[in-house]
Amino acid sequence: MKKKDFIQGAKDGLPIMLGYLAVSFSLGIMVVSGGLSVFQGALMSLTNVTSAGEFAGLQIILASGTLVEMILTQVIINLRYALMSLSLSQKIDSGVTLWQRLVIAFANTDEIFAVAMNHAKSLTFPYMVGLELFPVLGWTAGTALGSIAYHLMPESVTTAMNVMLYGMFIAVVLPVAKAKKSVLMVACLSIALSCLFTYVPFLSFVPAGIVIILCTVIAAAVGSLLFPISTEEETEAEV
Repeated sequence: MKKKDFIQGAKDGLPIMLGYLAVSFSLGIMVVSGGLSVFQGALMSLTNVTSAGEFAGLQIILASGTLVEMILTQVIINLRYALMSLSLSQKIDSGVTLWQRLVIAFANTDEIFAVAMNHAKSLTFPYMVGLELFPVLGWTAGTALGSIAYHLMPESVTTAMNVMLYGMFIAVVLPVAKAKKSVLMVACLSIALSCLFTYVPFLSFVPAGIVIILCTVIAAAVGSLLFPISTEEETEAEV
């Protein structure tokens, strides 16, 4: 039973691995182009399985940001994982121990969470290990391969591939933004705020890490005030 669960989890995680491999490849290029080593990039991906969090963290590292900026940024960006873990815990098999739950929580990404929640049966530890194993390896290997490829590819190619991560974020936001005006407005507001902190002289001195935090918090706060979720929408989301 345990072996079957692991194999099923590995099969479910394989498509996620392929997606992570492609996206983290461009992250690896950004790592080396910013002055970090292949080992540092791979280690960062192995211990930080989150595209948005790692991308933001990399920007803070390259900007010589402080640990306070890094901590606040990661808490804000990755706070959703705490909520996702609470929801996922309701489907986890009763036989899963505390330390096994901690292992599962380590790689509870958006994609893994979505696949796990749609799994027909209760979530056993072998299934979750199988589901998370290949995506973690893919995310780490992709970063390492991208870092190595940086020195082998022409500069024009590496420069073009630097925008892959931005393309991924656009691809994630755009379909939802087309369907919901609130998401579009919040995204546009965060872009506008980022431009202000970049181009307005008396704001451009604000450290990169603080800018990410301010843009995230301000845009989210304005969005929650202007576009509150109604009781009917909450009920539909739960269903």
